[in-house]
Amino acid sequence: MQKNWMVWACLTAALVLPTVARAHEGHVHNALGTISSVQSEQVALTTRDGKTLTVVLNKKTAVTRGKDKLDASALKVGERVSVDYLEENKVMMAQTIKLGTASATRK
Repeated sequence: MQKNWMVWACLTAALVLPTVARAHEGHVHNALGTISSVQSEQVALTTRDGKTLTVVLNKKTAVTRGKDKLDASALKVGERVSVDYLEENKVMMAQTIKLGTASATRK
């Protein structure tokens, strides 16, 4: 009985640990959504599931539309974006922000 319990515990740990490892800080996350506000060095976006995510920009943050490199002034409310960011100490630091080819507010 003790052996079965040990095997079960090891199997459970083997299945759970990879999930926990993916949830930790220090690796790149991606979010898709629409910019809801731009304030100085922070951009808030509403994700496709309706949540709000705020990312911080720095000098290394790359803003692009297709193959064109842009500066942060291109970030406008209503733009559809894909954001790659790192989470460190509960701060989401944007690495890349890819703008869609057309904003969500345009028809």
